[in-house]
Amino acid sequence: MSEPTGIDELLERVRAGYPRIEPREAYDAVEAGAALLVDIRYAALRERDGMIPGALLVERNELEWRLDPRGSHRLPEATGHDVQVVVVCNEGYASSLAAESLHRLGLHRATDLVGGFQAWRAAGLPVTGGEQ
Repeated sequence: MSEPTGIDELLERVRAGYPRIEPREAYDAVEAGAALLVDIRYAALRERDGMIPGALLVERNELEWRLDPRGSHRLPEATGHDVQVVVVCNEGYASSLAAESLHRLGLHRATDLVGGFQAWRAAGLPVTGGEQ
């Protein structure tokens, strides 16, 4: 039996399977209508830190069901396997695993935001709400 994989090694392996996207590049892609931003952070983080205008809010445990273009519970935005989905979590860790899961569903352009929401905000990109 082989040695179990640790999370750091798993993240490295998963991230090697697709190109990740930086906040400014993600912003530009969303503004151009070329990407769908999906925020998987839980409600308490969104309430505390705010939200990215225009991002779809999808709880992590519903992500695959909502974005599978062939699924019966898909969102209207889940129009096909060629959609570029940019998954956003708080700091860019859980989103990597989520993007890899979307790849297994055939969403071959799925990626995640390097540094997550915190990097988006630090880059001075639009955020609404949150505690002041």
